[in-house]
Amino acid sequence: MIKGMKPPVLVRALTDEERRQLMAGLRSCDAFVLRRCQVLLASAQGKPVKDIAAHLGCATQTVRNIIKAFNQWGQGALRRQSNRPKSVRPVLDDQERQRLKTLLEQSPRAFGKERSTWTLHLVAQVAQEQGLTGNKVLNIESVRVALKRLNLNWKRAKAWINSPDPAYARKKSGVTG
Repeated sequence: MIKGMKPPVLVRALTDEERRQLMAGLRSCDAFVLRRCQVLLASAQGKPVKDIAAHLGCATQTVRNIIKAFNQWGQGALRRQSNRPKSVRPVLDDQERQRLKTLLEQSPRAFGKERSTWTLHLVAQVAQEQGLTGNKVLNIESVRVALKRLNLNWKRAKAWINSPDPAYARKKSGVTG
């Protein structure tokens, strides 16, 4: 093996019972089980990850993950696991949400912005600039969720709002492009 190269990823030696179960899995009506059995049996024959992935039309990392799961959990790797995250916490805690609310009570112009109304993107940007979230990165979705948790109704300005000023269209096109 070339120095610095990782050893090939192969499934561990299969017991007779495991081999029988994997062969039975090839007749499964569940595509998840079928694909895993195909990967594991091909790996047991000594085929490299790249060839298995090409033959089955999947990513090489998928093949590696299946082999690693089987080596770790055995037949348990043939059962579909939950996709739910282990824990769900809001990006902003209660104290940070209150600071966000205080920020929203001010005009964006107080923070050197050229507009007088907030957008979700602008809120995220100013909150980041003001250090409201420490080193957490805010995006518009996390801002929207934080505002919802604060029971704040967030609505965008309506496109149909117009000014009675006869030069409104010209002025607006200069500002908005």
